[in-house]
Amino acid sequence: MQGALELFASKGFYSTTIPDIAISLKMSVGNMYNYFKSKDILAEEIIKFISAYLGKELQRINEKDISTKEKTRAIVAIYFEVAMTKPEMIDYFLRIYLSNREIFRDNCAGMICVNEFVTEVMIYFEEGVKSGELRDQDFFSAFGLFMGYLGGMVFLKGEHILPRELDEYVDDISFNIYKALSV
Repeated sequence: MQGALELFASKGFYSTTIPDIAISLKMSVGNMYNYFKSKDILAEEIIKFISAYLGKELQRINEKDISTKEKTRAIVAIYFEVAMTKPEMIDYFLRIYLSNREIFRDNCAGMICVNEFVTEVMIYFEEGVKSGELRDQDFFSAFGLFMGYLGGMVFLKGEHILPRELDEYVDDISFNIYKALSV
């Protein structure tokens, strides 16, 4: 998974072949097909892997007995940390999953393949509304705002536009997100 993830993130979905992946893993192409019947199936499994990874990280935050404001900061911090330490995960999500929706149309309709991550974001919003810290609003507009900030900052960093490291923006971005979503 990791080897394929890195290749897809760096070369793109269409430029990466199953033989490329097999070579990077030092296995035969035939053996590769024993694990994944097609490149599309492998792509779906990778996005599920990323969703599970990020979902577990958010679950740890959601389970903490802290304010929604503190959870907002923790989510921004962990997302930026993943973007810095495992950039291929965020690159894959932004460059493959969001940019090549036709690949994921059949088995990943809607948000099915990213449900573990999305579920934890939903829990964050629901608990924030229950606590009175966040406005009760349409999930997708709130989700879009949150992810737009995160994805935008990671994109700017990837394009070498940001003058500082991502982790230096955690306080400002979490403040902006919280203010935009709060009561």
